[in-house]
Amino acid sequence: MGTASSMLTQYDIEEVQEHCNNLFSQQEIVSLYQRFCQLDRNAKGFISADEFLSVPEFAMNPLSQRLLKMVDGLNFKDFVAFLSAFNAKANAQQKIELIFKVFDSDRNGKVSFKDILEVLKDLSGSFMSDDQREEALSQVLKEAGYTKDSYLALDDFIKVLGQSDLKMDVEVPVD
Repeated sequence: MGTASSMLTQYDIEEVQEHCNNLFSQQEIVSLYQRFCQLDRNAKGFISADEFLSVPEFAMNPLSQRLLKMVDGLNFKDFVAFLSAFNAKANAQQKIELIFKVFDSDRNGKVSFKDILEVLKDLSGSFMSDDQREEALSQVLKEAGYTKDSYLALDDFIKVLGQSDLKMDVEVPVD
């Protein structure tokens, strides 16, 4: 797995499977590796932000700039680990941990009212005014027992979102 042009060995596949909690089959890992190599145009063994932006679905995502901070420079093993949160077999905590990282753009381990508002703005665009976003978020936080001045740590995020049935599934095409 040293460079993108090298082939995966059985050991590599098993190591990646273990790293991503066996959420992907061996065949899926091979398919992901092929896609990784396509994205890694410079064959450096990692994917740059520019290479990620070559994926139209990624580039069009309203959260792409936030996601780029998380994925820029990922090697294959970490690329698969990142995608694990989108696997249908991933548990709610794994999905919430990824969502938390999206919201925690300054990576300080907590999410503020302002952090959440920024994500809401990215997601809603001009469909909601700043006042509407603030009002809606204040209400949601109030119902969950928090205020505008609260900082949510990962545990708080898990408490708030753990009750929901998160749908963040991605299908990995297997050739």
